[in-house]
Amino acid sequence: MTTPKFSRPSWDEYFMAMARITATRSNCDRLHTGAVLVKDKRIIATGYNGAPPGLPNCDEVGHLLEGTHCVRTVHAEHNTLLQVARLQGASTEGTTIYSLYSPCIHCAKYLVAAGVKRLVYGQIYRNPEVIEYLRAANIDVDQYKENKSWLEKLRDVFKDEVAEVKAKEGDVQMEVKR
Repeated sequence: MTTPKFSRPSWDEYFMAMARITATRSNCDRLHTGAVLVKDKRIIATGYNGAPPGLPNCDEVGHLLEGTHCVRTVHAEHNTLLQVARLQGASTEGTTIYSLYSPCIHCAKYLVAAGVKRLVYGQIYRNPEVIEYLRAANIDVDQYKENKSWLEKLRDVFKDEVAEVKAKEGDVQMEVKR
C-alpha cells in the first residue's frame, strides 16, 4: 500500500485560508471578514473588519448604523492598506489582495489608488458592479473556487494538537561556547 502524497495547497488556497483565519479576529458580528495583502508570494499585511485602534468595538457597544450599514468599523480591505501605511518601506504597488468577500465601492477605490493589481475574493458583497469597476481600473479579479479536498485537509490541520516529533537523526544538541 502506498502512503498518500501530502496535499500542498495552491497559493490562492493558502492565502484564502489565511484570510479565513484573519476573519476570526473581526468584532463586528454583522459580517466577519478578513483580507490578506500579498506581494511576491509574501504576506505584507492582514486586516479584518473592526473599529479603529483604541475605539470601542461593535461587540462591546453595539453597531453605529447609517441606514443599514455599520460605520463603526473599518473594512478588512481598508485595514490591510492602513496596516501597510504604518510600516516603513512597504509598498502596495503590484500586490494581490485575498478577501472573503468582494470589496464595497469605497474599498475598491482604495485598492485602485494603492496600486493593487489583483483581487481574489470568495463571494460577492452587496454590489456585483464593483467587479467591473475594478476590471476597468486594470485590476485582475478572480473569484476563488473552493477546493473541497483542500478544505477537508485544512479542517484536519486544526482538529488535532500539534504533534511532537523527533528528527530522524535523533536529538539535536547545541554546543554552547563560553
